[in-house]
Amino acid sequence: MMTLAMTESKAASARAGRMRILVGDDQPDVLEALRLLLKGAGHQTVLVESPQALLRAARIEPFDLILMDLNYARDTTSGQEGLDLLSSLQAQENSAPVVVMTAWGNVELAVEAMRRGACDFVQKPWDNARLLTTVQKQAGEASQRWRVERRVKTELDIARNVQQKLFPQRVKTLRTIEYAGHCVPAGEVSGDYYDFLDSGGGGLAFVLADVSGKGVAAALLMANLQACFRSQPPEALRNPAAVLRTVNRQFFASTPAEHYATLFFAHYDDETRALHYVNCGHLSPILLRNDGAVERLEPTCTVLGAFEHWSAENQRIELRSGDRLAIFSDGVTEAGIDGGDEFGEERLIALMRGRRSGDVEALVMEIVAAAEDYGGPIAHDDITVVAVMAV
Repeated sequence: MMTLAMTESKAASARAGRMRILVGDDQPDVLEALRLLLKGAGHQTVLVESPQALLRAARIEPFDLILMDLNYARDTTSGQEGLDLLSSLQAQENSAPVVVMTAWGNVELAVEAMRRGACDFVQKPWDNARLLTTVQKQAGEASQRWRVERRVKTELDIARNVQQKLFPQRVKTLRTIEYAGHCVPAGEVSGDYYDFLDSGGGGLAFVLADVSGKGVAAALLMANLQACFRSQPPEALRNPAAVLRTVNRQFFASTPAEHYATLFFAHYDDETRALHYVNCGHLSPILLRNDGAVERLEPTCTVLGAFEHWSAENQRIELRSGDRLAIFSDGVTEAGIDGGDEFGEERLIALMRGRRSGDVEALVMEIVAAAEDYGGPIAHDDITVVAVMAV
């Protein structure tokens, strides 16, 4: 991953019109000629002689531009090896613009190179002035891209910080349970939402929702859904089915018809230990009883916000001393799905069994960390967990 220092250095060079250019060609004399030409124009070059070396360099180092031949040792006329190289650069999500060169240039080859990701085309033997003009054009566009990316990143950073403050900052102390939650966005912002809502007296409502879609659009829907819940009077929260009917009307009226949320909402009474809940098409929370028995709080109605007319009924369970309840988004159980093996419920249950007592926050963070590790370095979905321990 590119470090912040490397990113800033790269951006500064682009703004100054100087570029760090990866040059690929199988002829040493061509590489040397290009190095001298580009050095004279103030650019820094890294030279490679094979498609494999070019892919490796582009993967591990940041470049402002890639200047590469389309013809290598395997086939010196068709440009096929260079076209395959362009496809490979796209597959490894290369962000640097690519200018291609070939001595057998034609319109069809140029069009195919552009289709596979090239931004410009230079024919050999090149004209020095034209080649430098092409490079300078990319330097200007790189500077413009940096300004746009910087602005977008700043706005996303602000959005992320604002969203993190929307999650619960304080918790209400109850006598018979301990609880905690955490959300790790897959990107800059999250479409998952969890909250703890004070219903007055010895009562507390829990909600965990997964809004349809990804990115900023999902985050805006998440904020809308949160506003719907937080605008409810405390006493209304004691009846999950009734409050969800109200929230569904508000959410349906303020969002496009194709958007919805899966959601688990529950109210806990600290005096009676009763948990009344509604599961709106969400993954089944796992209740691990103190005696080791496992119960799943299955969906009881359809998703929220998809239909104007919506109804549900409350379900009731009792939380006894030693019971543990985990509420989670599919970013937990589906971690690792791209590799063909999900994290799944059984691993989650094993983690819950391993912590029969102790800090509920530690249990939440242990589940989050395990799902992150299992899913690998690139997260494809938000990971959100709420855990409750009865004492």
